[in-house]
Amino acid sequence: HQFKRLRTRYERRADLHQGLLELACSLVCLRRLRTAF
Repeated sequence: HQFKRLRTRYERRADLHQGLLELACSLVCLRRLRTAF
């Protein structure tokens, strides 16, 4: 039971990490677009 709870917590953290990565990528792309125009 404890292992299952730990696993769900890890998966939730992975989702958060993925979201942060996508946010960082979009910010970098926006900056490049602004400097390009």
